[in-house]
Amino acid sequence: MTIQVGQTLPDVEIRAIGTESTSAQTGSLFAGRKVVMFAVPGAFTPTCSNRHLPGYVEHFAAFRARGIEVMCLAVNDAYVMQAWAAAQHVPPELLMLADGNGTFTRALGLDLDGSAYGMGLRARRFALYAEDGVVKLLQVEAPGEFRVSTAEAMLEAIG
Repeated sequence: MTIQVGQTLPDVEIRAIGTESTSAQTGSLFAGRKVVMFAVPGAFTPTCSNRHLPGYVEHFAAFRARGIEVMCLAVNDAYVMQAWAAAQHVPPELLMLADGNGTFTRALGLDLDGSAYGMGLRARRFALYAEDGVVKLLQVEAPGEFRVSTAEAMLEAIG
């Protein structure tokens, strides 16, 4: 079942990449914070690299001005997420969440079977806004679309 507005995000172990790569519990990452987390099907994939992540990098200061932290989730290993962050010039305060086994993604109910494209388990393209670990807004893209999970759409939806 997909996580819903009003529910608490699941608490699982994940790799968080900022200035370094560390093991973290998602409960701790979201506790006491306002966070926008967006998910991409894969690091270094076309839409993710050309539009999705760059949009959040471009608008990062606008989120921070509102007291909102930004996190990027992908079902990729920590090494791939570190390399992608470096290639995209991601500020270290924008956390990259490496969900290598898809544990967090599955717990959210937002997993995607990309086996037909040689990608295996992936995250659906989505963005959510949470306060103290409770989902306040969830925007899930329809297959093949890129509209509601953009940085601009999230800034507008949060108000």
